[in-house]
Amino acid sequence: MKAWTQVPTGDINAANQRLWVAIGDNAEEVAARINTDPAFVANIARLMVNGGYEPSTSQKLAREIMGTNYFGIEEAIKHFGVNATKQQLAALAEVPFSEEVLKSCKDTHVLVAAFPLSILDIRGIAKKQSDRTLFYSQDWYDKQAFAKDKGEVGWRLVRKEPIANSTSKTWNDQQALLPKDEETPTARIVVYATIGHFLATGECLFEKIYVRCVDLDSGGDRVGVGRFDAGGLYVYGWDDGGRDGSIGVSAARKQ
Repeated sequence: MKAWTQVPTGDINAANQRLWVAIGDNAEEVAARINTDPAFVANIARLMVNGGYEPSTSQKLAREIMGTNYFGIEEAIKHFGVNATKQQLAALAEVPFSEEVLKSCKDTHVLVAAFPLSILDIRGIAKKQSDRTLFYSQDWYDKQAFAKDKGEVGWRLVRKEPIANSTSKTWNDQQALLPKDEETPTARIVVYATIGHFLATGECLFEKIYVRCVDLDSGGDRVGVGRFDAGGLYVYGWDDGGRDGSIGVSAARKQ
C-alpha cells in the first residue's frame, strides 16, 4: 500500500478525472462539501477504501470488543480482495454472538467474517498479498474436495490455540474435551482465520503445533493444519486413532 504522495502524478490525475466525471452535475455541491466538511471527506474516503461498505452497529460493537482479534468485512476486502455482494453483506449485517460471548472470547478467539473462499483460493490470494511465504509448498491437496470447498458466508469465532490438553490424543478423545458451546470447524475456516489474521496483524497462529479439523481427505484421514512458521502453513492428514504431541484439535464457538 502507498500514500497518495507516492503514487505517480499521472495516475492521480487520471483517477481524479474519472471520479469527477462520475459525480457529474453534482460536482459543485460535492466540491463545496469536501472543502468545508471534514466528516464528509472522511466518509467518502472510508467508502472508497472499503468498497462502499458501511458497518452495522452490531459489527462496530464487535470490532470494539475484539480489537485486533477481529477480521471483518473491511479486512476481507483489503487482504483477500473480496468483492462482497449485497446478499453477502446482508448475511453478515448482524454478528450472531452476544456481547457477553464476545467479551469472554476477546483474547482467546478471532472473529472472522468468512466469505466463500476455498483453501486453494486463499493460497492463491496469499501469494500476492505478502512477501513472506504463507503456504508451505505442497500439492497433495490440490484436487481434494476439502481444499476446493468454498463454504458459505457467515461469522465464525475461531479459537486461536488448540483446545487445552488435546495433544497426544485420538480424534475421539479430543472431541470429548470440547466445551459444550464449541465445535471443531472445517480446515477452510481455520486456514481463513489463520492467514487473514496474519495479513491483518502479523501474528502467527498455530506456529509450533498442528490442529485437527473436521474434514476428511479422500483417504479417510482427518485434515489438520498448522506449523505456521517461516516456511508457511502446512496442511496434512492424520489417522483418527493416531496420537502425537504436536497435534491438538481446533475449535470454534457454536452459533
